[in-house]
Amino acid sequence: MKKITALFATAGLATLLTACGGDDSADGTTTVTLGISGSDTTIWDYVGDKAAKEGIELDIITFSDYVAPNLALAEGELDLNAFQTISYFDEFVEEHNVDIVPIGSTVIAPMGLYSEKYESIDELPDGAQIAMPNEATNMGRALLLLDEAGLITLSEDAGLTGTAQDIIDNPKNIEIMPMTSGHTPRAMADVEASIINNGVAIDAGLNPSEDPIARESDTAKPYINLIAAQAGQEDNEAYQRIVELYQEEDTAEFVVEYSKGAQIPTFVSVEELVDYQ
Repeated sequence: MKKITALFATAGLATLLTACGGDDSADGTTTVTLGISGSDTTIWDYVGDKAAKEGIELDIITFSDYVAPNLALAEGELDLNAFQTISYFDEFVEEHNVDIVPIGSTVIAPMGLYSEKYESIDELPDGAQIAMPNEATNMGRALLLLDEAGLITLSEDAGLTGTAQDIIDNPKNIEIMPMTSGHTPRAMADVEASIINNGVAIDAGLNPSEDPIARESDTAKPYINLIAAQAGQEDNEAYQRIVELYQEEDTAEFVVEYSKGAQIPTFVSVEELVDYQ
């Protein structure tokens, strides 16, 4: 199993990967390239070890953002990717007009509100600055977390992609500080609190099940994570086998144990995955 780190600009792919995913080698091995966001490959290494026993070599390519893995998949430089929620996926596909599709579900990884200065949301002062991801669905998700925590009230029309303009009640005069997802942990020193995606938090050395002062519901269907492929490749046997290996009970147990409960396996059909509205 190979692991490659890819450093791409979010505006476009600066370097092409030389992967030949899905091809059969002379020894009968099928290579599948998988893109993920973040540097922690442990869970996918576990799946890759299982796949290797069946003649599937899983090449894991890590990205530092949430844009390049989808662009690489759409361009055929990846066979699969696995890093995003279904709501983010749908927003991305619509915005960038790419021909990629979900082929399986993985986990829910609850987003959290973290603070270096305060131990509860009740301690947050008037005028507190709160950093949050600036991507449309991630920001909408972060605002829903603040709403769920009782810090703000959103309008009924905010939906999953709300913005600061959708805040109709803000009793603590919270100041929203949008920024790239990867910057939200570093911002903690300069703000009262920061909303951080689960995987980003883990990369920053935070514990998503213990450290947040508030955490979103772990049963929210729009935030189920997925495995994606190019349209037309939904029935590829190797890709479907990767989905099956991830969704086996031993993998689920490994995910819970390794993440200390921060990631909750959520194995649903593709039909249920896309029907979250």
